[in-house]
Amino acid sequence: MIDEPARPETAPREQYTHGHHESVLRSHTWRTVANSAAYLIPHLDAGLTLLDVGCGSGTVTVDLARRLYPGQVTGIDASEQIVLRAAGLAFDEGVRNVSFRVGDAYALGFADASFDIVHAHQVLQHLANPVAALREFRRVLRPGGILAARDVDSGGVMYYPKLQGLQLWESAFRDVQYWNGGDPDAGRALKAWARKAGFTDVASSASLWCFASDVEREWWGQSWAERVIESDFAAHAIEVGAADLADLRMMQAAWLQWAGDPDGWCGIPHGEIVARK
Repeated sequence: MIDEPARPETAPREQYTHGHHESVLRSHTWRTVANSAAYLIPHLDAGLTLLDVGCGSGTVTVDLARRLYPGQVTGIDASEQIVLRAAGLAFDEGVRNVSFRVGDAYALGFADASFDIVHAHQVLQHLANPVAALREFRRVLRPGGILAARDVDSGGVMYYPKLQGLQLWESAFRDVQYWNGGDPDAGRALKAWARKAGFTDVASSASLWCFASDVEREWWGQSWAERVIESDFAAHAIEVGAADLADLRMMQAAWLQWAGDPDGWCGIPHGEIVARK
C-alpha cells in the first residue's frame, strides 16, 4: 500500500483496469444513489447543479438528476461509447435535466465555480494523480459547494469461503491496478488526497457493498467469472505477469463456485468523503 497521499505527476500508463467489456457495464447498472452514494443524500437539495465525473453507464447520474430536479446534472466520462449509453438511459427513463459528454478528469472544460456539487464514484482509484484531479474538481465548485467522492478499498475485501482462486484474483487485481497507475486502496486515502488538493473541511465515512443472497451471489460471481477471462483485466494481468491463462481459469472457476455456494459471502468496503470548498 502507498501511504503517502502525493502521487507522481505522470505515470507510464493510466487505464481503466477492466476496460468497457459488456460484463463490466452490466455490473454498473446495479448502482444507485441508495447503494453507492447514500452518504450524499443529506446534501441533495432540489435545484442544485451537479457534475458527475466518471459517470459510467449513468445509473447513479440519472438517479441524482431525479433527486435534484429541476437542478441540472452533467455526467462526463472518458469513453464516447459509455457517454452514448448513459444518454440513452436518461432518454429511456424520461429524465430531461441531465446531459452527458466526453470529458477529462484533469481538464473538465467548465468555467470556475460552475457547480454546487462535484461527484466522483469509483474514479480516483484509477487515476495516476488523484490530487491533481481533485484540484480540478475544486476549481469548478462554487464557494460553499461540496465534493463527494467514494472509492473501494480492496485491501479490506472479505469473502467466504477462502478459495484459492479468489486469493489469486485478489493478488492479481491489486497488481494490475498498480500497473495501470491506480491505487486499489484508494478508499482510505481520500481524506488525505482531498486535504492535499486544498480542501480543509473534509468529513469522512465508510460503507460496505455486501453480496450474500442467492441472487446477489449469482449476479456478482457471474460478472467476475466473465470479467477475469474476457475483459481488459485478463490481458493486463497476463502482460504485467500477475497471472497466466491457467490462473485466470482458476479465478473464473472460483467465482462460479462461490456464486453457487449457499454459504458464500462477500463484503467490499468503501471510503467516502464530503469536502466543502
